[in-house]
Amino acid sequence: MKIVDRQAIAAISEQLKLSGKTVVFTNGCFDILHAGHVRYLAAARALGDYLIVGLNSDQSVRNLKGPTRPVNTEEDRAEVMAALAAVDYVVVFADRTAEGLVTDLKPDIYVKGGDYEIKNLPEAEIVARYGGKTVLIPEVPGRSSSNIIGKIKESL
Repeated sequence: MKIVDRQAIAAISEQLKLSGKTVVFTNGCFDILHAGHVRYLAAARALGDYLIVGLNSDQSVRNLKGPTRPVNTEEDRAEVMAALAAVDYVVVFADRTAEGLVTDLKPDIYVKGGDYEIKNLPEAEIVARYGGKTVLIPEVPGRSSSNIIGKIKESL
């Protein structure tokens, strides 16, 4: 199964790296999956041999995005994410940031969207300490869950 718990994903990541594979890790809410997400995940996967996605739990999304989010439950978001060809593993996490997961997984490459700056990513500091690399992938203009929600609200 591509959806695994936090303890299992750490062991999987370690085994992959021991076998010489390049592990890429990214994280996010991925509330309403859209073309921007799909392109981003494909670009992240192209950077290595395996892509692990850390998916914010429902409570974590509420803390980040507000009381009306997420639109889709963590179970549904994880199932959709796991169905994507670019994604090898999905792990749901409850923290506000992915610092703990990055510490546990020690991915070779940590990826975030171009709307972030490396200097503002606490995960990037952790990655740099053990010799990994952080990569920012440009956003797809106009593609976001917030934009989709806004369009739905306008049409009501």
